[in-house]
Amino acid sequence: MSLGLAAIYPEGAGDRVAISSRLRQEDGNEIQHPAPSTVPTSPPKAPLHEATMTQTFNNFNDAHPDLLPDDDPNTDMQKLSGTTIALTMASLCLSVALSALDMTIVTTAIPNIVASLDSVAGYIWVGSAFILGFTAVTPIWGSVADLWGRKPIILLALTIFLVGSLLCALAPHMDALIAGRAVQGVGASGMGVMVNTIICDMFSLRDRGLYLAITSIVWAIGSAVGTVLGGVFATRLDWRWCFWINLPIGGVVFVVLFFFLDLPSPNTSVAAGLKAIDWTGSLFCMGGSLMVLLALDFGDVTHPWSSATVICLIVFGLVAIGIFLMNEWKLAANPVLPLRLLASWSKAAAYFVFAFNAFVFIGITYYLPLYSQAVLSVDALTSGLYLLPLIVSCSLSAACAGVFIQKTGRYRVLMYAAQVLLTLGTGLLINLEFERNLAKLFVFQILTGIGVGLNIEAPVLAAQAATTVRDTAAVLATMSFLRSIATAISVVVGGVIFQNQMKAGNSALADQIGHDLASRFDGDNASAHVEEIGLLSTDQQVPVRQAYFGALRTVWIMYVAFAGLATVLNLFVSEYHLSDERNAVVLGVDRGNPDPSDQPGREADIPLETSGRQRDDNQQHTLRNRAA
Repeated sequence: MSLGLAAIYPEGAGDRVAISSRLRQEDGNEIQHPAPSTVPTSPPKAPLHEATMTQTFNNFNDAHPDLLPDDDPNTDMQKLSGTTIALTMASLCLSVALSALDMTIVTTAIPNIVASLDSVAGYIWVGSAFILGFTAVTPIWGSVADLWGRKPIILLALTIFLVGSLLCALAPHMDALIAGRAVQGVGASGMGVMVNTIICDMFSLRDRGLYLAITSIVWAIGSAVGTVLGGVFATRLDWRWCFWINLPIGGVVFVVLFFFLDLPSPNTSVAAGLKAIDWTGSLFCMGGSLMVLLALDFGDVTHPWSSATVICLIVFGLVAIGIFLMNEWKLAANPVLPLRLLASWSKAAAYFVFAFNAFVFIGITYYLPLYSQAVLSVDALTSGLYLLPLIVSCSLSAACAGVFIQKTGRYRVLMYAAQVLLTLGTGLLINLEFERNLAKLFVFQILTGIGVGLNIEAPVLAAQAATTVRDTAAVLATMSFLRSIATAISVVVGGVIFQNQMKAGNSALADQIGHDLASRFDGDNASAHVEEIGLLSTDQQVPVRQAYFGALRTVWIMYVAFAGLATVLNLFVSEYHLSDERNAVVLGVDRGNPDPSDQPGREADIPLETSGRQRDDNQQHTLRNRAA
């Protein structure tokens, strides 16, 4: 992922570029090339396909510097000191931890919040408001960061998050709390996108996988700790501490980032930046995603799926998203989501592998605790502990994947292994037993967790390697947006399948325990009345647990299907060279102007599986574009 050919073939990479002996300048004059050189190169850092050589790129660079970019993006990129990396990464990880905590910290505190604010009807919005705010604005953060730079935008996002936390902590009633949660979601969304973007700006393609894996581990740990911490605050202190805790930590993060985060700034004025924003695309993106997410929240909760409210929200939401995509394709000068990111099978496959894996992972983390509570008859805390093998294996494998990519420069072998393990682990969940068998439960989770962890960062790197440095923020924002949408849809689709299965088996259940009692576990009521299973007699518990067991088995089958679909899409992802050089970011209002890197035939890098002759032809075409 580079604007210069030097990043495609870095010094010592082992390949030489076959360059035609003549290129044409704009005035039509021919440029005579010196005789081919046979200067040897050092051993390769990454195993690239051999090509027939007539001249090394370095000699061509010396002979014709006018054909290369005037401003080499690597010349001003100095090596970061260990202190700078440590301080910056610590602050970024704390930002990620805050976002992850607030995703889950209120789940165990909701009963106390509802009792304190005396609003049973508003409980569902405490979590939903955060997700809605988080998802709706995610694609926009990448666009504004490209206009004004990374540092001011992450500080803005952190400020918004802290303001939302303060509103929640001081909320006198449920409406104020819901508003504060929405503000928190907006800020947390920006923090997530900016953390990953800053890491990608700080490190080369080859190195960034390790640091992105670190933030993924922090996210997983923060999400797991959030539920426990929320319960502690709610029972030992006060539920408002779920939000007060963000202020001192966030304040420290703000100070460290303000003084130590040293990133280039385009010095774009507020007026120029506001004029360059894709307002049409932003509004239709937010409106469309909000309508779809609201429909998913309303369905079978406050309104039936067949209600006019839910149907209209889905229809108009999809229409708005369609208008958004048309605007990005034809009209937007600085699109929120540049459709060139999806311009090939390889590029599109990387995004959807990432989204489908998120779909499977979040579904398993959501419904495995339901299996533990309803079928294995354990309490909520124990069901959370039973999920640790999945979380720990995912975190450790993500770290190992980051190290592997950094050492080898390869990622596709990880993607293949990951998808096999994910599909296998998810498929084995179908064979979970009715009675408690922790060995099976934990082993199946570990296989699934390794499969997810190995493939957390690889699709992101594949998408970045296939595009140019100017699209770094857009790639990450798009990935985050797809993950958020996939997360919301996964829980809803799994819930619909589970409820339908419980409803289908309710008549048989009624024959065993009576109609009145069976109605407590019918369809919509099944998830809400899990705790009542323990109050039944032993003879009544068994058929109820069997009903849950059978319904969840169908849910596992659905997630296996999506894991298999991701495995198929995985085959379309190309292996690109991961440069070990840092590239300068491209920022400002003029960043959307046509660039050689965006022209047809000019890839950010050439796939490693491309034949030697085709690589030579591609490079010749590239240099002709630069000379034109």
